[in-house]
Amino acid sequence: MHKVTVYTAGNCCYCHMAKDLLRRKGAAFEEVDLTGRSDLRADLRVRAGGRHTVPQIWIDDLHVGGCDDLLDLERSGKLDDLLSRTTSA
Repeated sequence: MHKVTVYTAGNCCYCHMAKDLLRRKGAAFEEVDLTGRSDLRADLRVRAGGRHTVPQIWIDDLHVGGCDDLLDLERSGKLDDLLSRTTSA
């Protein structure tokens, strides 16, 4: 099973959209809430190659990007391939 990780913060509507899409796909994911956590936000910036906005999404070691990137994968039909072995817990 793939490990899906989503970095989020507060009431971010893009975070909610990304998580909703992953749920509709039946993908279990770990959410890392950065709200008030400057230490985790610094880690995110390093892990995401300088990106600091949320959400930031990984499937295993593949950095998918943000919500728009996830939606682009869905529109192109590639998200199902990436999540093909990921099921909800």
